[in-house]
Amino acid sequence: MKHNFRYEVWCLLRRNISLGQLLGYALANVIGLSVILIGIIFFGDSQHSNSDDDNFFSEDYVVLSKKVDGIGFRPVAFSEDDIERLARQPWVQKVGRFTASRFAVNGSVSMGGRGLSTYLFFESVPDDFFDVTPREWSFNPEEKFIPVILSKDYLTLYNFGFAIPQGLPQISEEVIGAVPIVMRITGADNRTDVYDAAVVGFSSRLNTIAVPQDFMDWANARYNPGERRDASRLIVKIDRMAASGMDSYLKDEGIEIAGDKESAGNISEFLRVVSGVVASNGVVISLLALFILTLSIFLLLQKNKETIRKLMLQGFSPGEISRYYDAMVLIANTVITIMATTIAVCCRALWDGQLHAIGLGGASVLPMLWSAVAYLVLVTWFNMYVIRRQLAGIWKGA
Repeated sequence: MKHNFRYEVWCLLRRNISLGQLLGYALANVIGLSVILIGIIFFGDSQHSNSDDDNFFSEDYVVLSKKVDGIGFRPVAFSEDDIERLARQPWVQKVGRFTASRFAVNGSVSMGGRGLSTYLFFESVPDDFFDVTPREWSFNPEEKFIPVILSKDYLTLYNFGFAIPQGLPQISEEVIGAVPIVMRITGADNRTDVYDAAVVGFSSRLNTIAVPQDFMDWANARYNPGERRDASRLIVKIDRMAASGMDSYLKDEGIEIAGDKESAGNISEFLRVVSGVVASNGVVISLLALFILTLSIFLLLQKNKETIRKLMLQGFSPGEISRYYDAMVLIANTVITIMATTIAVCCRALWDGQLHAIGLGGASVLPMLWSAVAYLVLVTWFNMYVIRRQLAGIWKGA
């Protein structure tokens, strides 16, 4: 009996509810909330690396050097203050210094009955900045053997730019690792020593001829003990997701970056802006939808004003009457939230493959789900607040 009475009261209150207005609010809110959630999930995917490889957007390393202007005989290098300022930048995770050889190096090999000799240079960096970890990466002065890591670019230049015109054989990485190399090192006081050497690895990250740090420290002290130099190049481990200010900082400091890796920071910032624009449009649409519902509530309560007043005179409180409208609003907003969340998850498939191809995507959907729940709670609370405020005004007028 009580249930039937409540149903009759609801039939009285819903008499002037406009189905068209309710559907219009629902459609606008589904669109607005979907756009917001799409922006949130796209932002998460565009800022989340799905790979541990050294690819476009994963953990990355860049090699930095100071710009050289004109002709100068003073080495262009990074001071300690330069390095400290660089290390404080938000996109910098770790800074390593290139240590250059302070002695002359001449390397010679024999291949196919022909000898090849050339002047070389050595550099070293801390071991944790290498992308290869050869087994024989150490130096013992008593053994007179120098392990070398060579840039893959150098081998490519030899095979396709130098070997064929000179009548020399093209060689693979495995073969060149077995080729014995003789290194003749001459110091500042004309002290000359001969060492055996071999290429023990190839690096895609470092464009240099690298030797172990312990050998470089020992050799510089042995062959040129009086000279000290600042680092002419730095290798920096960076966070691409925080690299939006990297390009402007390097330009202001007169620092050049090796290769074409500058674009990744720009694209990361572009994706961040796109996500913000998409979400902002969704917020505008949702606010307009909320405004439509608020007007609809005002109109609905004004149309039902006499019915509500009579119910209040019969003993119904504003809180009891508001429950009927609260239930309507809660059901409508819950359905809207579920539909918008489903649409956002389905739309993720539109960009998932493209982002995955460049090492992005696969971010957790929890931020999007929490945003949807927060939206449901806030919008429902606001709707209920408007309903209670209007009913309180009718109560005073009764």
